[in-house]
Amino acid sequence: MTDEVRQALDRQRTVEITTIGRRSKLPRRIETWRYVAAGRYWLTGSPGSRDWYANLLAHPYFTLHLDGLDVQVRARVVTDPDERAQVFGAIVPGLTWAGSLESWLAGSPLVEIDLDG
Repeated sequence: MTDEVRQALDRQRTVEITTIGRRSKLPRRIETWRYVAAGRYWLTGSPGSRDWYANLLAHPYFTLHLDGLDVQVRARVVTDPDERAQVFGAIVPGLTWAGSLESWLAGSPLVEIDLDG
């Protein structure tokens, strides 16, 4: 992974990703937010199911679209309760609209963007 990719990720909170549909096997492009915690990059969302997350569970490689760069990366799905608590503990308090940390721990998807994947 290049410094150019890291710099683009640091500049862009809103990113687009293209996943492969779990059933259709077709590319699906969406806009979402990326977060930074513990010096790493994450995708998550408020509690609830997400198609992009289901797609990444089935097909962990995806395209991250940044400032004219299309980068092939891997999703590392985070299910370990302690790691989820650490990451959400760093992300959620900074979101004024987020609701409770407990609700995020119980029902939000969490994926690390593995830039070296």
